[in-house]
Amino acid sequence: MKIATFNVNSVRVRIPILEQWLPTVQPDVLVLQETKVEDSKFPVAPFEEMGYHVAFHGQQKYNGVAIVTKHELESVTTGLCDPAFPEDCRLMKAVVNGVTILNTYVPNGTAVGTEKFEYKLNWYKRFGRMVQETYAPKDKVVWLGDMNVAPTVNDVYDPVRLDGKVCFHPAEREAIARLMDWGWTDCFRKFTQGSGHYSYWDMYFPRYFNRNLGWRIDHIYASPGLVDACRACWIDKEPRGWERPSDHTPVVAEFAL
Repeated sequence: MKIATFNVNSVRVRIPILEQWLPTVQPDVLVLQETKVEDSKFPVAPFEEMGYHVAFHGQQKYNGVAIVTKHELESVTTGLCDPAFPEDCRLMKAVVNGVTILNTYVPNGTAVGTEKFEYKLNWYKRFGRMVQETYAPKDKVVWLGDMNVAPTVNDVYDPVRLDGKVCFHPAEREAIARLMDWGWTDCFRKFTQGSGHYSYWDMYFPRYFNRNLGWRIDHIYASPGLVDACRACWIDKEPRGWERPSDHTPVVAEFAL
């Protein structure tokens, strides 16, 4: 079972890339973030023409998540169901072939010391509590998406200069590290160590991609009940170099299921 994540930064703009990438890679499940379109305007037809079912939860211009799959979607739900975290189209859950899929577009945080930064830290805490209350480590669960955190010094191109910046602040790294205590395994790091492996390159500086000045902020995590089935995980940099790319690129994992 091949499961992938991709922050498309507008699903309608990125349809040509998805139409090229999906038939080539053939993931069983692809989760999308930052779809930036309300549900009534989501481009369902291109996915159906490629043989995929799709569930989506979006809003105009901002945020938005979707799950694209070759299989039937079961138990689709959205959000944290907590009035302290108003529905902002950042979380979608579903079951596909017995595997629970948690697709998250974690808040960016905008700037350290702001209310949005505190909201991000609190969102992580609330998400962690939801996981503990809903799932057991033995369950088959995949948590994946744009986490907006580079967890270690190997996950940013310049850890000295970027230390303390949004998405590489110690408080954010601590927040995601606490979540790991539940038992999550970073699928990419199960197979690949060291620096230089990134999933995001700033679009405002076009040469950043060519120079590989990036961040690894898109992740696939497996529960203890699923991690032994993970046979491979990689970052597919190729779509980032195509015409009109997202600032992110897909991350893919294969599970022997």
